[in-house]
Amino acid sequence: MNASEPRHPFLQGLSKHRGAPPTVVVIFGASGDLTARKLVPAIFNLGIDNLLPGDFHLIGFGRKPIEDEKFRSLLDEAIGEFSRRPLDGEVWGRVRRHISYQSGGYDELAAFKVMAEKIDALERELGRDLQRVFYISTPPSVFEPVIQNLGKSGLADKHQGTKLGSKVIIEKPFGHDLESARHLNATLQSVFSEPQIYRIDHYLGKETVQDLLVQRFANSIFEPMWNRQHVESVQITVAEELGVGSRGGYYDQSGALRDMIQNHTMQLVALTAMEPPVSLDPESIRDEKVKVLKAIQPLNPDPEKGDVVRARYADGLFQGAKVPGYLEEAGIPADSSTETYAALKLSINNWRWKGVPFYIRSGKRMARRASEIAVQFRRPPGILFSEGSKYDVAPNTMVISIQPDEGVTLVLNSKVPGLETRTQPVKMHFRYATTYGSNTPEAYERLILDAIVGDSTLFIRGDETEASWRLCTPLLEDWNKRGNEGLASYAAGSWGPPEAERLLAENGHLWRRAGP
Repeated sequence: MNASEPRHPFLQGLSKHRGAPPTVVVIFGASGDLTARKLVPAIFNLGIDNLLPGDFHLIGFGRKPIEDEKFRSLLDEAIGEFSRRPLDGEVWGRVRRHISYQSGGYDELAAFKVMAEKIDALERELGRDLQRVFYISTPPSVFEPVIQNLGKSGLADKHQGTKLGSKVIIEKPFGHDLESARHLNATLQSVFSEPQIYRIDHYLGKETVQDLLVQRFANSIFEPMWNRQHVESVQITVAEELGVGSRGGYYDQSGALRDMIQNHTMQLVALTAMEPPVSLDPESIRDEKVKVLKAIQPLNPDPEKGDVVRARYADGLFQGAKVPGYLEEAGIPADSSTETYAALKLSINNWRWKGVPFYIRSGKRMARRASEIAVQFRRPPGILFSEGSKYDVAPNTMVISIQPDEGVTLVLNSKVPGLETRTQPVKMHFRYATTYGSNTPEAYERLILDAIVGDSTLFIRGDETEASWRLCTPLLEDWNKRGNEGLASYAAGSWGPPEAERLLAENGHLWRRAGP
């Protein structure tokens, strides 16, 4: 960023380096897709915004042998292809010369000891200690050996008890059910203390998700109405246009509930429904999220009368072209019973939300890509504007759009201009791109920076993951027993199966057409 370029409004108030200590980041899985598409572009853009520590070093770790300069060249290409801003040779050069690579097996303790020696030598050369941040961006099958070897090699407890104490960032999926999540938590906590652990969900780094707390607690017109007396229902949609593509083998072991609902969608539920925290410190916020997740009542899995509908996409149309159904995708077994769509009706048993249904859904090959939270308020009493067709009065709705077009929309009722009194719903839009410009920081920029400076607000605590899995695991167990029984179907390019309407019909509600 040159001196004449205005500072992005989202970065106002962020002091240089945000007090970040000298740091070395080690990325496990450094030759993988996430590193190229998200992690390295995020680090580059933090450098552009002058938010990296003054002493910042990056070490890639992976099974594949790669020379240091070759690794740097691969990162150059990744920034050129995936960064939101073009490669700046001067800024990137300051980071690039402090990048190296080490090959080794994730279950190979000797390789971790070499890593420890390498960082120790770097500290001696610099004449100062470095904070160690370990980013585990590997397949879940090697999470455990990486964590254990960080402990056995002494890397995990280096500088423990100081502000330079080691930290570990771990990607999703965090377990595949409640038992595995508990086991992974126990493994992590046998090596790291909870304040050292940063379980990442990139949805929490999205600007609109962060803004949800501001909308609720910094605007006095909303919070007094954010309860069962004024809110009729809440709908949360995370819809994808694309199918499984080349990820069929992975996805068939996961499904919509594991892939999107247990993590991303449940985090949106927690932030929407949580009580006001006593302060903005990380633990106060995470305490309230855990409380509301624990207040969600167990779900009835019955496919005809229960609280859940699951389905998979059949063939259909996408952008005017015919696309295959899930069972015709590469790598999908003919007898698969994996869901590509799941819809749930949640009941939160607390004072604020008793009796207010929370409808959540997520699916692939849906009509459009859209992630949003829609809070529908109760209709006004039908006294004044209820007679005849000339009064089109819709319930007030606040829609927080998370992607692809970040912003907030309020649905209000207005008089149509003219000599007689007619009404119709209108929308008031606030769009981030319009107000702040389109080049907003990406989620991983915020999350990596927060981990470096030690702010865990946007990361998931261990008991949060277990609370979410406690709700979802009984469904997975029931579906595993049923196989294809109760698995509905929907056409690719649609908004999901007709069966999902049942979840809302008993309360007189309908699914929204999410998006603009």
